Amino acid sequence: MSPTTRRRVRASALTLSLALVAPLALGGCAQVAQAFNALPGQMGGGSSVVVATPVPQTTDDAKPFDSQFTYDGSVSLTSEVADGLDLRLDVWAVEPKRTREWTPTNEKQLGFAVNVVDRRVDEKAVLTQKRRVYVSSISVTSQTAQTGGQVSNPFQFSADPRTLVPSDTLRSDRGLLLNSFQGGLLVPTTSIRQLPVDTYGITLEFALNVAVEGAPNTDSSFSQQTVYQYLPIAIFADEGQASTSGQAGDSSSSTGRAPGWGQTGGQG
Repeated sequence: MSPTTRRRVRASALTLSLALVAPLALGGCAQVAQAFNALPGQMGGGSSVVVATPVPQTTDDAKPFDSQFTYDGSVSLTSEVADGLDLRLDVWAVEPKRTREWTPTNEKQLGFAVNVVDRRVDEKAVLTQKRRVYVSSISVTSQTAQTGGQVSNPFQFSADPRTLVPSDTLRSDRGLLLNSFQGGLLVPTTSIRQLPVDTYGITLEFALNVAVEGAPNTDSSFSQQTVYQYLPIAIFADEGQASTSGQAGDSSSSTGRAPGWGQTGGQG
């Protein structure tokens, strides 16, 4: 083959390569790489095209113990106890309100409320049109997460809700009525006290025994349930103190009082 013929063949091959790659370039880098890899003799005898991918970025918002309560200061947890009937548990930080100040040695105060919403009727509907829900007992237990691998259960709370609210609140042998204009159950303050110094998180388990009405204003339609909700809370190291010790400290819940409400009845 003459030199002139060889030059023409090379020029034709290059033109064909560009014709194949041009429309693929509109389809993204990966397709361009495949096109080049499929052409024999291109890019130095079979070299592949590497398409860069973004490097994962770390941020200051990384959560060492994933807790919506910690990062928002409050949380609303909902359980569907019947079709369109929701039991809602609201929990919020009382003191310190800045939850990054919740450390093993600080006293950590929180409040919570339990209500129910019947989504089948208007919020302002009379009680006889709603499916009633009564709560007869509530308990809260805990489990720590510690850097040393130990687990402890430092916080406990247990009460009959009828003892935590004013005497004129609607109640029966089934318990405290939640879906009333009086606002269900409110525990304004209870405390998590000292935790093991290497604690970086604590999870609270709420257990509520409830009686749920199947049809509005029908006493014979009630059924019993136990509703569980879990609340993770991040715990931060005390300033100037490394969380390395696995020794547990004393801890308990405390009681508090708010205007118009009874004592919380927490126990350590």
